[in-house]
Amino acid sequence: MPGQRFDAFKQAIERDILQHPVVTSNAYSAWFSRGELTLDELRAFTVQFSVFSNQFLLAALNRVINADTLQAARESKEILMNELGVIYHNAADGGSRAASSQATVDPEGDPALVSTTGTVNGGKFRFEAAHFEWLLRFARPLGLTFDDLGKRRHGTPATLRFCDELFRLYGSDDYNQAMGAAFAVENWAAAGFWKELIAGLERVKATSLPDMPLAFFTWHDRLEDQHKEHVWDELKACYDSPRFHEEPFLAAGVRMLNGVQVFWDGLNEARLLRQVQVV
Repeated sequence: MPGQRFDAFKQAIERDILQHPVVTSNAYSAWFSRGELTLDELRAFTVQFSVFSNQFLLAALNRVINADTLQAARESKEILMNELGVIYHNAADGGSRAASSQATVDPEGDPALVSTTGTVNGGKFRFEAAHFEWLLRFARPLGLTFDDLGKRRHGTPATLRFCDELFRLYGSDDYNQAMGAAFAVENWAAAGFWKELIAGLERVKATSLPDMPLAFFTWHDRLEDQHKEHVWDELKACYDSPRFHEEPFLAAGVRMLNGVQVFWDGLNEARLLRQVQVV
């Protein structure tokens, strides 16, 4: 029976993907959440996170190019164009919340104000709404500039391994690989690491950097809370496709999460090494 097969598949997903160590026990983000990091440690994190964030554009574009249907290409463009600065247009509330605000010079580029729902179709483009520019504004109080962030040359081997796996798997031209990697990424992103980062950053902001804007992180946390509601519906639609095969889907999901873990383990090992060198 189709329903029974899907139930058995859900158990395999629970075992292989939802219980993956990077989803259930991220040592670095757990440490980060305590807010005990030095400003040098926060700068090191920001540089590596900016490399992943900016290099993700390549994976997102690859996903658009390799989409198997027009609808899949459009769904991938929603992600890519929003990353680049097209604000989600939500007809239900007349557009983004920023549309009626005059609180800043360009409120429509402020992640604290723009919507996390809607579509880029008909949305407004703002340079300031590009996610990388949000991250630049976060990094400014740390003394980091455009030239310090986002470039591949700034990435550690662990960070670059993660970026390369995103490009290879998330942007794959193999239907099952791409779907498995995307499903794994969504579940990792919705598992709570954004909340752990926010907790640590709020403490740093309260004690050391009162002018540090956190909206890049809080916006993404709100976005992932919404994605959690849709991820299983998307999987069910994928599962019913005649092209879908369980084994390569799961294998790609696990490989993708292994790549994610390399990134976080790299951050954790680097901060432990710095502590040893200081002692």
